Amino acid sequence: MKKELIISHEGTQSKIALLEDGRLFELHEEEDKRDFVVGDLFIGKVKKLAPNLNSAFVSIGYEKDAFLHYQDLGPQFLTYKKFLHDTVSKKQQTSSLKNFEVQKEIPKNGIIEKVLAKDDSVILQITKEPISTKGPRISTQISLTGRFLVLIPFDKSVSISKKIGSGEEKERLRTLIESIKPEGFGVIIRTVAEGKKVAELHNDMNQLIQKWETAFKNLQKNKVPSKVLSEEDKASSILRDNFNADFVNIYCDDEQMVDDMRNYLEVIAPERKNIVQFYDKPIPLMEYYNVEKQLKQSFGKHVNIPSSKGAYLVIEHTEALHVIDVNSGNNLSGGGASSKEHALNVNKMAATEIARQLRLRDMGGIIVVDFIDMINPDHRRDLYEHFKTEMQRDKARHKILPPSKFGLIQLTRQRTRPEKQIKTKEDNPNIDGEILAPIVVVERMEEVIRNLIQTEKGKVFLHVHPFVEAYLTKGMMSIQMKWYLKYKKWVTIIPRDSFKYLEYKMVNSKKEELMSYSN
Repeated sequence: MKKELIISHEGTQSKIALLEDGRLFELHEEEDKRDFVVGDLFIGKVKKLAPNLNSAFVSIGYEKDAFLHYQDLGPQFLTYKKFLHDTVSKKQQTSSLKNFEVQKEIPKNGIIEKVLAKDDSVILQITKEPISTKGPRISTQISLTGRFLVLIPFDKSVSISKKIGSGEEKERLRTLIESIKPEGFGVIIRTVAEGKKVAELHNDMNQLIQKWETAFKNLQKNKVPSKVLSEEDKASSILRDNFNADFVNIYCDDEQMVDDMRNYLEVIAPERKNIVQFYDKPIPLMEYYNVEKQLKQSFGKHVNIPSSKGAYLVIEHTEALHVIDVNSGNNLSGGGASSKEHALNVNKMAATEIARQLRLRDMGGIIVVDFIDMINPDHRRDLYEHFKTEMQRDKARHKILPPSKFGLIQLTRQRTRPEKQIKTKEDNPNIDGEILAPIVVVERMEEVIRNLIQTEKGKVFLHVHPFVEAYLTKGMMSIQMKWYLKYKKWVTIIPRDSFKYLEYKMVNSKKEELMSYSN
């Protein structure tokens, strides 16, 4: 499988698209000054307890207090609490945990009022970003994630990913990590550590220890609430969690981000750092690689199933769950063995597309899928195994139940960020208010061009809806050609799938916005 990462930076936002064999599987958007990212460490202050929920609400500087359930305190909560107190009071002078006295573990099913009080300060980690009207979800059980290892303070165990099958390799990794891990820390060995050399694992361990030292220094400042350690930016975290030999290209239109990613790859895979390439063409990066087009095709209530000759999905969202209905279109007609086999094939293609949709939209919670009815129990079992295989590529925690007697497959999927919503329908320009007539919009475009040629000596680019692009460029004596003959300056017209009908934008060769209009 060929993986490509497309990273576009525009204004104060970065868009990150993961393509697998040219198809869009994940889309992430990140603000440059985003304050709350999963994995960030904070010092927070308890604002109030909620005994009926066995929880607390903690201020971390967000407009909504973060939610902390008793189960998210972790067994070593009292040890973290003492460590924070000793660090702030200067009793703890070093980030080393070698001689730190570990406290008694809290009960697994205890009561939050017995271990936490209003105005207490706590070390915490973001586990789920703010969603809708809810604040961030947090935990006081800290873990620092690296390329190959996860470092856990106040733990002693060394755990190994169950996906590493070789007993010999497990023993090698366990012996190696036991010899290099600092005292007072536990380690989880990730799947990607399999077969890695001592130097790579040691380097990863050193980076995680450095992270802990950074957090310790920020804890000493005792500013509450405040961030004490930032997770990597989204591009680097995707590389950290997904990068392997399947990645063939990484394109980015921001030179600083290109340098940052090359530096990151220099550490984790120096022989591959040159796959990061700077994109510097007038056509926007997401448009050039058909990301915007695929977004329009992949979101919305109805989604076509590729290669199915007319089958499609209907995706409905309710308050409590998501419902996905598989429709055969005109695929299935008549009966017999061939029709039953065809139903299985369509269901398998649907399962593949559903697995992609869950990742792309980051749908979470309870999801019910109504596949095409199949009487043959072997076919139902085959579909179930195929669906599980397709979902293995999904990094989000999920659980799939076997088909019910009604032919439904139910699954749960965890998400840590708001579900992705992309508007695929455009406003009807003929109703709900008045808009400029199209000819007036074209005249305004020409007026902008006439004014720009007096100050812009370089190339200029006009971004418009594909329909408008076709209108401006059709024929030998097109409007675009008339502008050139009239003003002696060629205007390159670029169709944008994400634009509304009468929306347009003028940019120069440096990709600086000169003027924009949106109906």
